[in-house]
Amino acid sequence: MSLPPLRLKKNEDRRLRAGHLWVFSNEVDVSATPLTAFEPGAMAEVQDARGAPLGTAYVNPRSLIAARLVSRQRHRKLDGDLLRRRIARALSLRDALFDRPFYRLVYGEGDGLPGLIVDRFGSVLVAQLTTAGMERVVADVLEALRETVSPTGILLRNDTSGRALEGLESYVQPHGDVPDVLEVEENGVRFHAPITGQKTGWFYDHRMNRARMAAYVRGRRVLDVFSYVGGWGVQAAAAGASQVTCVDTSAPALEFVTRSAALNGVGDRVLTHRADAFDGMMRLNADGERYGVVVLDPPAFIKRKKDQKAGEEAYRRAAQLAMELLEPDGILVSASCSYHMPREGLQDAMLRASRRLGRELQVLEEGHQGPDHPVHPAIPETAYLKSFIARVA
Repeated sequence: MSLPPLRLKKNEDRRLRAGHLWVFSNEVDVSATPLTAFEPGAMAEVQDARGAPLGTAYVNPRSLIAARLVSRQRHRKLDGDLLRRRIARALSLRDALFDRPFYRLVYGEGDGLPGLIVDRFGSVLVAQLTTAGMERVVADVLEALRETVSPTGILLRNDTSGRALEGLESYVQPHGDVPDVLEVEENGVRFHAPITGQKTGWFYDHRMNRARMAAYVRGRRVLDVFSYVGGWGVQAAAAGASQVTCVDTSAPALEFVTRSAALNGVGDRVLTHRADAFDGMMRLNADGERYGVVVLDPPAFIKRKKDQKAGEEAYRRAAQLAMELLEPDGILVSASCSYHMPREGLQDAMLRASRRLGRELQVLEEGHQGPDHPVHPAIPETAYLKSFIARVA
């Protein structure tokens, strides 16, 4: 059965032919194929201005991204068969990379499944469906995950802010045996994390960067700012840090820091400090505290382009406060998950902070998201994470 057409304006097919998967609403020839004729999430055949097929996509007339390609083949729908094939392909990559079942299993466009995020925590999966097209096949998603991974439980964490832009309701729904607390293993360190915590409960994207950090912390005092449940801090203690202080505004998150530190036998070397990150660093400086390593892994300071200037200043200010707490030749680990903050911008924020303090900066290592967050080379938005390890003289 043929799909209804979604025709593009003249020359608006170039990006898709170059490999991109998105169609923006202003690229659609609405006189030929009105967007209002489609229900949110309905399938269509995307065509160029002459009617030549470009692939199949699901459509949402309510969204700025009006359509997202799921296949370059005609008549190929987003259904159970396509989902099983793509999830199995994603799983084969992770199985080849990781010896334990703790990773991001599906990363949206990076794995050819726009609108679907799945994190794996052993036998439990946490999934997020962020688009109307993926929500429309939620039953197929659940079935494909069961057939491919055989989890004991799946939690749908469909409570992200982006769902509102798609006209979708927010909800959290368990399927099967879903615990209240997630068990995580990363770089040989074990954690407990809340299943209703930030995002899916854990941030696997920094796995490789946290592994790099381990070489710099042995025998040193470490400050983990914006610590959440201690992904950086507890791993630093496990790698031989003499003492670690985790700073976060969330009391429940810090309770998980303490819990995971005890789980790894490093509870005597991990402290928690509940405070706003900026205020907390200023107070620690006023108290004369100094550290061999400071980790800055904040939430996105730049969520939209209009936040660029204020966000860049926030990264610079955080870096300066961190450097004030660093002993001579101390190590700064600085990260950003803001897509709108380029790597050059983050490095420049660190440089400007060091110059204000009259200290010298050496960049030692650079990191980005791990391979379980594969980048789609035609979609810059899939490459968002950046980090630096630097020495501050």
